[in-house]
Amino acid sequence: MQGFENYDLRVGTVVEVSINKRARKPSYGISIDFGDDIGIKMTSSPIVDTYTPESIIGMQVIAVMNVGVMYIGDVKSEVKLLGVETETGAVLITPHESVVNGSRIY
Repeated sequence: MQGFENYDLRVGTVVEVSINKRARKPSYGISIDFGDDIGIKMTSSPIVDTYTPESIIGMQVIAVMNVGVMYIGDVKSEVKLLGVETETGAVLITPHESVVNGSRIY
């Protein structure tokens, strides 16, 4: 698959979730721990219809790391979470088993 190798996809663990009050769509501000080498990165995600803050704290998620910085409402979004749109809302893509934070997806 040509070009896939250009995306830096990593696994991290959600450590903090808050409401992103100034986002255009109802969204969470999410802090994700990508391990010692990368650290904690922030993102904003409109997953409030599918998840409560408590349900995603501690969840391992997959994110695109090399998307640049964008301000979404009050959040400095540094990564983009991967998910699937369903009839009832977005579902986050997660590893089947627990892995080391910062692990690269290939």
